[in-house]
Amino acid sequence: MKPLSMMLSVLVIGFTSSTVMAEGASLSSASLPNVSPANSDLVNRGAYIARAADCMACHREDYTGGVALETPMGKIYATNITPSKRYGIGNYTEADLKKALKEGRAPNHMLYPAMPYPSYNGMKDEDISALFAYLQTVPVVDEAPDYETDLPFPFNFRSLMLGWNMLNVPSTESREGLTQTQQHGEYLVNNLAHCGTCHTPRNSTMGFDNDNYLSGAQLGTWYAPNITPDKSSGIGNWSEQDIVTYLRTGELDQRVFAGGPMGEVVSHSTRYLKDTDLNAIASYLKTVPVVQTDDKVHPVNASRLTAPLNESITHDLLAQKDYLAQAKAEVQGGSNSPEALYLAACGSCHGVDGYGQPDARYAPIVGLSSIRREKPDGLINVILHGVDGATNTSPKMPGFSEELSSEQIAGISNYVRVKFGSLNSSDVNAADVERVATTGADQPFLIKYAGLLAILGIIVAIVIIIFIVRAIIRSRRHS
Repeated sequence: MKPLSMMLSVLVIGFTSSTVMAEGASLSSASLPNVSPANSDLVNRGAYIARAADCMACHREDYTGGVALETPMGKIYATNITPSKRYGIGNYTEADLKKALKEGRAPNHMLYPAMPYPSYNGMKDEDISALFAYLQTVPVVDEAPDYETDLPFPFNFRSLMLGWNMLNVPSTESREGLTQTQQHGEYLVNNLAHCGTCHTPRNSTMGFDNDNYLSGAQLGTWYAPNITPDKSSGIGNWSEQDIVTYLRTGELDQRVFAGGPMGEVVSHSTRYLKDTDLNAIASYLKTVPVVQTDDKVHPVNASRLTAPLNESITHDLLAQKDYLAQAKAEVQGGSNSPEALYLAACGSCHGVDGYGQPDARYAPIVGLSSIRREKPDGLINVILHGVDGATNTSPKMPGFSEELSSEQIAGISNYVRVKFGSLNSSDVNAADVERVATTGADQPFLIKYAGLLAILGIIVAIVIIIFIVRAIIRSRRHS
């Protein structure tokens, strides 16, 4: 229930069936919402599956939907999946839900693959049964949606999905030679948690490019990075415990911080999962075929990393006020000094030395992989658009697209990459910022010109029909 749509991210994950969620098993980390002793074991397990499959990313915490999913075909709006008989799935049988999840078929129409049924196609029947039981218990919301999906021609003909499904469902196949733990991780990564939905590039039909599985993909203005075990552009230098820690907390000290869509994944889903599930995911990701991309991460040069000015300044915003006041005065006076711009726009949260405000949960940025990448797009995107934290108690970073010029954002990017990323140099310019600001999901040829191709197809079909009819008429005259 996740979109075709992550930046500073690593992965999306999920949970499997009763083979893992045994009766009486306790949940680690955050307390799982919507689990109650008053509910049956089946319903409570379904609540866990809904959380792990990240249904909330599109359908919201109350399951009323309404989230706009940006796709190359247009905006697709997630629907109400409460038990409302008028607006939701109150009339669904378990068989109906199974068809929706595994085949993309609602009772009255085909679904668009923004609901990731190509991955859910591999969901286990017992997981679907538990999910169905749980969804029958969520509060009914009898409200019409604010928006409904209305794609342009020819995508408004949902029957076209029949042909798309023949090409792209299922999205992945099971591999041989995996341990039992890795098999479990494969199920979580490939099916229930549908990591590939965000992290795998698309082919000309908008299905998975499986030759580059999990190697990174553009998602609107965000980019879901390479999470294969490649050491230069992926997560090959991460230990399995690193992966577990990141999914649990949304951060890994001086390496990554979950923001944007991945921050939502951690907030809605992965922080609730059991260590056994996270460990299985981590183990499987280490077996994924390596794919090296050109967006390499420069290694940290520890000798070039900035050191905390002092303990007081790192943890006490008041101790930084003189630095910040001077920088803001310089900027107001017309200075475009990258250091002054950073201090004026970013320093009050990330600190004058880049080590953040730990007590207030403002993220440190020293050494983050996102500022050490060959391509600066991720960093630029965060400065432009801001980012939500990994949990509902994490501060939200504002975007500066309306406050700072492209030249100023480029200056801050260069300053941050060198000062806090340990790079020898950085040459981000205003054109780079403007390119990132207007970047969206690539439209394959077949998608971009689908309307024209459909019209041409109709014309050709009409011409062929006319030719056949005329041929029949002539043959009858001669006979």
